Amino acid sequence: MTGPSPIDEPRQDSAVRLPLRGAVLEILLGSIVATVVCLGLQFLVARLGISEPSFAPEALAAVGSALVLVLLFGLVVFGHHRSPRWLRTGGTWVALSAFTTLALAIPLQGTRYYFGGSSVDNGFRLQYMTRMASTAGLADMNYPEVAPYYPAGWFWLGGRFANLLGWEGWAAYKPYALCWVAVTAVVAYTLWSLVVRRRLALLAALVTALAGMLHGIEEPYAWPSAAWLPPLAVLTWHVLRRRDPAPRGTLVFIGAFVGFAAVTYTLHFGFTVLMVVTMAVLIGVFRVRRGDALWPTVRALFLRLLPIGLVSLVIALLVWLPYLLSTSFLLDNPRSAAQHYLPANGAFLPLPMTEATAFGLLCLIGVVWLLLRCSRNEIAAAMLTIVIAVYCWFALSTLALIAKTTLLAFRLTVVLDVVLAAAGVFGLLELIGFLRHRLSGRYAVRISAVAFALGLGGAVSITQHAIGDALEPSVQTAYTDYYPTGVNAKGHRDPEEAGSWTDDVNRAIDRLSDRPPQRNVVLSTNYKLMSFRPYWGFQQETPHYANPLADYEGRAAEIHRWSRARDSAELVRMLERSEYPAPTVFVLRNPDSPHSLGGATSADSGQPPTGLGMELKADAFPQLPNVRDYEVRFDRALFQSPEFEVADVGPYTIAVRD
Repeated sequence: MTGPSPIDEPRQDSAVRLPLRGAVLEILLGSIVATVVCLGLQFLVARLGISEPSFAPEALAAVGSALVLVLLFGLVVFGHHRSPRWLRTGGTWVALSAFTTLALAIPLQGTRYYFGGSSVDNGFRLQYMTRMASTAGLADMNYPEVAPYYPAGWFWLGGRFANLLGWEGWAAYKPYALCWVAVTAVVAYTLWSLVVRRRLALLAALVTALAGMLHGIEEPYAWPSAAWLPPLAVLTWHVLRRRDPAPRGTLVFIGAFVGFAAVTYTLHFGFTVLMVVTMAVLIGVFRVRRGDALWPTVRALFLRLLPIGLVSLVIALLVWLPYLLSTSFLLDNPRSAAQHYLPANGAFLPLPMTEATAFGLLCLIGVVWLLLRCSRNEIAAAMLTIVIAVYCWFALSTLALIAKTTLLAFRLTVVLDVVLAAAGVFGLLELIGFLRHRLSGRYAVRISAVAFALGLGGAVSITQHAIGDALEPSVQTAYTDYYPTGVNAKGHRDPEEAGSWTDDVNRAIDRLSDRPPQRNVVLSTNYKLMSFRPYWGFQQETPHYANPLADYEGRAAEIHRWSRARDSAELVRMLERSEYPAPTVFVLRNPDSPHSLGGATSADSGQPPTGLGMELKADAFPQLPNVRDYEVRFDRALFQSPEFEVADVGPYTIAVRD
């Protein structure tokens, strides 16, 4: 076991260590293997039947993942010289897939939800999956007749996955997300194999998976672009830096990654573009300072950036073209509230290397290695560029507060974790190689044995911390949130909880409207209805997830106007003349119900308000929380006309227009 050395650099006669055609084939085959292994293990895990609350799932996850870690470390030490290449590669794919699946699927064995259940941001993710499962084309998650704003690539493929299984979108989200986590680890192994030796690539992929368990996998659509960025950055640095003509296939490959980020997670796309351009600028500055002519240097670098940009643009347009056409290619782009969020971890610089954990120690070693090796090792130079870019993004995000917005810098913490963890592996292996070289040969086996034990122990420690601490709140939410059937994973049903009435509300809507969900536009105080059925929503729950083309504030004002209608006839006229597709279904909170969920009191009298209510939110950035809740009340008499079919269901009153 030796650390990175000149032989670990990409070869000078090729942009990559692994032939690019072989890499593409490995990515495709590896993804298929990872998906099959993940689905097979999920099928077995779902039959454990362990009742919650219990620590049995965590115990099984810890032991199962530890056994796979032993296998992975065994592959690093012994498996890369004593078996056929196809067996080594296939075994690595299976082991990486099994590791992530066992560690993550077993704690969720008794619930159909992914980490985080259906709460908070997951409600919107389930809504997008449900929408994509109901249509073969692109569509906004909530609003009818509006071009989608949030990248639909990951969710569109998820919709096809749900259709293949014959499941509803929300139900397919968990197995689909877990498959992507497994695929991400396997593809990371192949991408690292482009720039370092196979054994180093395996360790880098493993620590990438560990970093994701701590911070990344709860956003499974964003996790792949974060996990794959470091090896692609190393490849990009090498391609831009080499004097010989760069292979076009490599430039296309890099452009494909940038395009993938564009269709899955806009923030990572923007950061990746910044990183690539920054690398080109730095390389150009270094060349000019060494005496190269300015304009030939600029031209050479531009010609390498051009194919990357063109390929990524073509891929991005697959998802972004409808929105670009609707905004005249961003010339008429409404302001979005999506970036109006500043949590504590976005206000302070991330310093994972200062944490008193095994992962923190690994990141600290990574920082030291990057600083010591960046001037002589292009892998370290490229990775240090990412680290600097992350901190620059944080600085720019802070400056953006002047313009009353942010760059959501806290979302890049996972990128920093992955880079520093991978750098820590390279630093440790280089240290091991240094000790083996400097000390007497009789210590070589002992050094390797100690390194094996410490590495395995550290990996097990990080895994157990992720299972037992980092993910525990999200696991509990996955067990306590209600299914659309009105019960949760534990079989509990509390009539005082809104989720317990979801099935009753859906049945009432079906009965009163006699229309499929896709033909109903719902104005609801229970926004989770849209997470489980492909209803169109007249209003999104929060302005931060609202499509800017939908005019969130204008719709809120419209709802206020409707609530002030004098009678039912006037309300119907206002609905018919609305500039937006008007609701066909109203699901409003009924304060007179014996199952009333409660609500605000009147600001004037301090008494419980009268009338049917719904909750709206207004942007309150930069305050925390970043939204202000308020209620709008409708007089019940507004729905007492032949135009409406009305029914009381639990704490709600449902009014359906013919």
